[in-house]
Amino acid sequence: MMLIDCPYCGHRAQAEFIYERTLDSIVTIDMPDDEAMTRLYARTNPRGLDDELWRHSYGCRAWLVLRRHRTSHAIEAVATFDPAVHL
Repeated sequence: MMLIDCPYCGHRAQAEFIYERTLDSIVTIDMPDDEAMTRLYARTNPRGLDDELWRHSYGCRAWLVLRRHRTSHAIEAVATFDPAVHL
């Protein structure tokens, strides 16, 4: 089990969090259809670091961005999700 360092609650067990998706698969309302389809269905699945959207659903309920390594599951950074910055 991973320990996730919530900016508000401190170190918590992964069981308190819900994985949503990678940041590169988020689709906005004003996005063109072809770009939205590419983001949802034609993404690559590379090894290495990736930015992911998680929610601390059994804690402070904050949306978080985790920079996590896909094969080792090591968490490099945790930040609060800000649509103005991350989209």
